[in-house]
Amino acid sequence: MNSRRAFLRGAALTMFGAGSAPLWLGRAAQGMGASPNRRKVLVAIFQRGAADGLNIVVPHGERDYYKLRPTLAIPAPSRGASPGEAALDLDGFFGLHPSLASLKPLWDARELAIVNAVGSPDPTRSHFDAQDYMEAGTPGVKSTRDGWLNRALVDEDVHPVSPVRAVAMGSALPRILRGPEPAVAIDRLEDFQVRSRQAEGAFSSIYGDSADALLRNTGKEAFDAIRIVQRVSAQTARADEKYPNGPLARSLRQIAALIKADVGLEVAFADVGGWDHHVNEVGVQPATGQLANLLRQYGDALAAFRRDLGDRFEDVVLVTMSEFGRTARENGTRGTDHGHANLMFVMGGPVAGGKVYGDWPGLGDGQLYERRDLAVTTDFRDVLGELISEHLGNRDRTGLFPGYTVSPARFRRLYSAS
Repeated sequence: MNSRRAFLRGAALTMFGAGSAPLWLGRAAQGMGASPNRRKVLVAIFQRGAADGLNIVVPHGERDYYKLRPTLAIPAPSRGASPGEAALDLDGFFGLHPSLASLKPLWDARELAIVNAVGSPDPTRSHFDAQDYMEAGTPGVKSTRDGWLNRALVDEDVHPVSPVRAVAMGSALPRILRGPEPAVAIDRLEDFQVRSRQAEGAFSSIYGDSADALLRNTGKEAFDAIRIVQRVSAQTARADEKYPNGPLARSLRQIAALIKADVGLEVAFADVGGWDHHVNEVGVQPATGQLANLLRQYGDALAAFRRDLGDRFEDVVLVTMSEFGRTARENGTRGTDHGHANLMFVMGGPVAGGKVYGDWPGLGDGQLYERRDLAVTTDFRDVLGELISEHLGNRDRTGLFPGYTVSPARFRRLYSAS
């Protein structure tokens, strides 16, 4: 019976656009209009390619930074650089890359925190291995089948949950969301639609007039699903907030629509590539070029997401990550190579923002990891463990990161709301 039902569901959805959303969204259809399904939401953003954290949050108070990067370093705020060229000072020691100017208001409002010198204890410099380790939450262990964002979900017996509780933006489910809890991948909300009115009438007749109760219910689920997706997609189209162009902005726009629609979303994931800058990381001026252009799109997308959510931002925490950082010293082709420690942005209404967290290890010869990289002083799992425990309310930390003990003693106190 179960296999037959699965087959029928699959057949019913062949008329819809690409993705895996309709079935579980359909099961949420009846509850959407009647009662809000408002949840705390954790959004994870992966910067694939190993972003250059030292030029994203600039240690302008560190002399060795300028010694190591004679052509790549972002000028300090006090060095008389023109607007748009110098770092935007945060605390007298660190500053944002000028292309991230749109995030400065979040910092000033204490809605944005930064964790520096954070990363994985595993020494790999392989993009593929490091990404797998970070998504699985088990550095150095390749056999882990599920991802930490799936394990972060509170057990279903604790409170009623929505079948749309875990969503990845994209055409395939990433490792970070694989696991025993149901999770789905959606590429574009607007692609979930009946391809023509003629097809809708034909399928409605086939499923609605069937003597087979199972077939009728399967058809109802499919059409309920398409109506829900159309509603959320319509909200996205009507949204007042304007997002910049680019894949991350598109993903965040859709995540914001799901949050505001109160369909019971609890965790969401999106990624953005293009951070592997071995050559010509900067342009004629350090604050221009490949990294600057990417950061402008990145920061503007995050800022638009915050504005779009309005007061719903109080329910949301967004955390960013990248598989590792880049070398402290620039290379001979005006770029940087694969490094070690990096940074994480944490933003949201409940975040204790306006502060750079973490223990800064320094960039002197005796302070660099393997004499080339920023050293890790905060394990990324401690940052994620705090957000999962404090924001999502998952107090069962024993299985979050297999082989690693998540201890509140190592939390950075990023979360201000209890």
